[in-house]
Amino acid sequence: MTTSGGVDAGAGLGGPSACSGLYVHVPFCLTRCGYCDFNAYSGLGHLAARYAEALKREASLWAPEWSAHRFDSVFFGGGTPTTLGGDGLAELLRHFRGVFEVAPNAEVTTEANPDTVDELLLERLLAAGFTRLSMGVQSFDPRVLVALERVHGPASARRAYASARAAGFRDVNLDLIYGANGETLASWRRTLDQAVELGPEHLSCYALTIEPATPLGWKVNAGIVPPPDPDLQAGMYDAACEVLAANGYLHYEVSNWSRPGFECRHNLGYWRRRPYLGVGAGAHSYRDVRRWWNLRPPAAYLGAVERGEAPVGGEELLTVDEERLETTFLGLRTTEGLPAAAVDPAAASRFVEEGLLARRNDHVVLTDRGMFLANDVALAFVDASAAPA
Repeated sequence: MTTSGGVDAGAGLGGPSACSGLYVHVPFCLTRCGYCDFNAYSGLGHLAARYAEALKREASLWAPEWSAHRFDSVFFGGGTPTTLGGDGLAELLRHFRGVFEVAPNAEVTTEANPDTVDELLLERLLAAGFTRLSMGVQSFDPRVLVALERVHGPASARRAYASARAAGFRDVNLDLIYGANGETLASWRRTLDQAVELGPEHLSCYALTIEPATPLGWKVNAGIVPPPDPDLQAGMYDAACEVLAANGYLHYEVSNWSRPGFECRHNLGYWRRRPYLGVGAGAHSYRDVRRWWNLRPPAAYLGAVERGEAPVGGEELLTVDEERLETTFLGLRTTEGLPAAAVDPAAASRFVEEGLLARRNDHVVLTDRGMFLANDVALAFVDASAAPA
């Protein structure tokens, strides 16, 4: 049985599945935000039609190698995929369903910025088979949006959300970012309250991180803008846990909360280390201990695909130790946790005493407090397992 949110209700979060995920990268943006380190570009809209054709050609190149895989999730990310328009995205999805085995009830998500959607576009997407919308709202505080260099305002975010509901979307995620320059705990709580008031099925709340090779990173390095305060961000994380739990959202992954049955199937696939294929400039793929990634610059990507070549820019084969490391880090991110037998018992007992970890049946899972320190806990487990007996 599959719920309207796309998660196998019979198996639950830990249910077995041989399904794979398909990620589609669209690198175009109206403007590039100063904090963004993704493979995204403004001013390249003239390449959009050519790029869409390249995505279809790349998918066709990979199709024979993935013929034994069924894709139960498709995720259009970026960048801003909705810059391709409703018809462009619909045609891409139609092509992918033609060359791959995409499950009839697949979760199909597109990311969107509020200023790139309206009711007509969203109706077109829903009719084409898109089931989920993820909107980059980031904040409902105008000052925070300015600090993040976002071009939309709170009113346009509300209009976009209303358009999604009017179009018929019943699975909507809002992305939020906390810890921007000038944001206070009170401001963040107001953003949470306003997000909850809209009633999305899913909320993703991310702590702002400073990437050195971004305009914001340069400003922080030059002392023009202060870095995020880690203690304030910890308080903001606690506030998210408190407010969202009080309003019926399940905290199922470090940065993600959902109504029951609306967990993001595609992202769960990453955390469970299921196979996934990425198409598009800079997209990453994983299967059978091999990880590879596409050429990052759009021009290089287009050139390779138009020559009939797989646009692979690099690859790595994971060792047994690297596989174990990833399993630990990713497993601890979700409420599934890790089998108790797979972690050092002394380290586990210490984290339980500190309130960072809990025992659930035969697994250990992070508490809300522990989730904010997930990487530290995972590193401790890895170090303990590597220590000589």
